[in-house]
Amino acid sequence: MVLEPVLCPDCGSNNVVKHGRSEESKQRYKCRNSECARSTFIRDYAYRGYLPEVKQQIVDMAVNGSGIRDTARVLKISPTTVIEELKKDRHLKAVNEARLAQLEPTQTIVKLCQWEDVEAEVDEMGRFVHSKQQQRWLWHAIDHATGEVLAYVLSNHQDTAFLELKSLLEPFGIMQFYTDGWGAYERHLEPAFHTVGKHNTQTIERKHLTLRTRIKRLARKTICFSKSIWLHDVVIGLFINRYEFGLLV
Repeated sequence: MVLEPVLCPDCGSNNVVKHGRSEESKQRYKCRNSECARSTFIRDYAYRGYLPEVKQQIVDMAVNGSGIRDTARVLKISPTTVIEELKKDRHLKAVNEARLAQLEPTQTIVKLCQWEDVEAEVDEMGRFVHSKQQQRWLWHAIDHATGEVLAYVLSNHQDTAFLELKSLLEPFGIMQFYTDGWGAYERHLEPAFHTVGKHNTQTIERKHLTLRTRIKRLARKTICFSKSIWLHDVVIGLFINRYEFGLLV
C-alpha cells in the first residue's frame, strides 16, 4: 500500500485536514498553517483555471509579452480568469528595498528619466490606455553604475509625477542626476546636482526598449493595448518587481 500525503498547494505544508465536499462532491481540504494565505483547496479541479501552476503561468505570460486573450488561448481558460488572477492584490513595491538595504549613506549617482508610455514621441505609434487621449507615463530611476532600477512611478506627464518619484528616491541620498531636457527636472532639481544630456542616459533608454519588447501592451505598432489603467499599471509593476527588484510576485 502507498500513502500519498496531501500538501497545501501554496505553502507546501502537510498540516492539512478534510473540510467537507464541493458542489461536485469532490473532497475539499483546509490548510491549518497560520501563515498560509489559502483557506481551502481541492486536489483535482475540473477547471484548469483553479490550478496553482496555471495561475503562476498567467503571471509569467503577462510579464513576458502575452496579452489577456493570448494567455487564455494557450492555457485553455477563460479571459475573465486571466484578468481576475492579475487583479489579485500582490503588494507591489515602488522602491527597490533590497538595493536600499545594501546602500551606505555615501554618494550615489543615478540616471533619471521619464518614459512616455503612449504618444510623447509620435502620436500614432505610442501606447495608450483605452484611447489615445488617455496617456500613461512611466517615470523611473536607475543606478548609474549598475543599471539597477531604484524606484518607479506610473502617472501622467505632470510635475507632480516627478515630485512623487523624487520623494521615493530621497532615502538613497542621490548626489547627481542625469536626465534629458524635460522641463520638470530643471524646475525641481538643483543645477549643482543635475546634468542634462543624452550621453549619460543610454542605459535607461536601453531599458525602455527592453520593456517595449517584453511587455506586449507597450509595444509600438500593435493593436494590443490596455483598456484599464489599473491593469496596465499592474502588469508593468509585476515586471519591475520580479525582474528588477527580484521579488516573488
